[in-house]
Amino acid sequence: MTDPGPDADPLAAWRRYAGPCVLLDGFHALKHALRFGAEVPVAVTGDRAGALALAEELAPDVRDALDGLLAEVGQEAYASLVPRPHPTAVAALAVRPSRAAGLRALAHRPRRTPVVVLDQPRNLGNAGAVIRLAAGFGATGVVTTGPLDPWHPTVVRGGAGLHFATAVERLDVGELPAGPVFALDPEGEDIRGLRLPDDALLAFGSERSGLSRELRARADHLVALPMRPQVSSYNLATSVAMTLYHWSATGDAPRVP
Repeated sequence: MTDPGPDADPLAAWRRYAGPCVLLDGFHALKHALRFGAEVPVAVTGDRAGALALAEELAPDVRDALDGLLAEVGQEAYASLVPRPHPTAVAALAVRPSRAAGLRALAHRPRRTPVVVLDQPRNLGNAGAVIRLAAGFGATGVVTTGPLDPWHPTVVRGGAGLHFATAVERLDVGELPAGPVFALDPEGEDIRGLRLPDDALLAFGSERSGLSRELRARADHLVALPMRPQVSSYNLATSVAMTLYHWSATGDAPRVP
């Protein structure tokens, strides 16, 4: 994919790249994507001065990159390019990492941080929130099984551009990377008595029906989160956050400076 060049019409460039690229919706999604090495061929804004002022305040590390990328197109033109205008009036298109690169990252051994597996997820926003969590904890990646596309625009919006900070792929259960599978299930062993290994696959069932038969058969351990009796379940992203925190507190997770 070639750079359209600084003098190109940004709207024409947008139309050129919109098909094969991933929409980065808002300043923070673009900020995160740039921090983690995304290739961004076009970025537009309805308020260039406002976007650069925001960068000066919140993300000075990417301010110069944004200065070179952002093309002001006016509020009306900006709004015509996105499904729902973002309050920061910033949008960009980024090249999706290759599947081969994602699979290499997931398969690399020794693996020093877990892989999060979402088994047959249904909610796009929850999937995006999980990817944001996984990136924050430095997880190796997030794998989904089933029909949900983890690169769907709604998932990317929920992930705030952090798809580029971790490997994100869709696989069948039989294609999961090697490693012990710790699957969350109400009938499992209390997580508070366990140490989750760094190379674990942490698997979470769907919001409605729990673990699939295939994933349950693949699991090495069933693990339960502490929960008050008569409470049915936690939100998916909450369950992932609790589990990743337990791993980080009991294993060899990288420490935040």
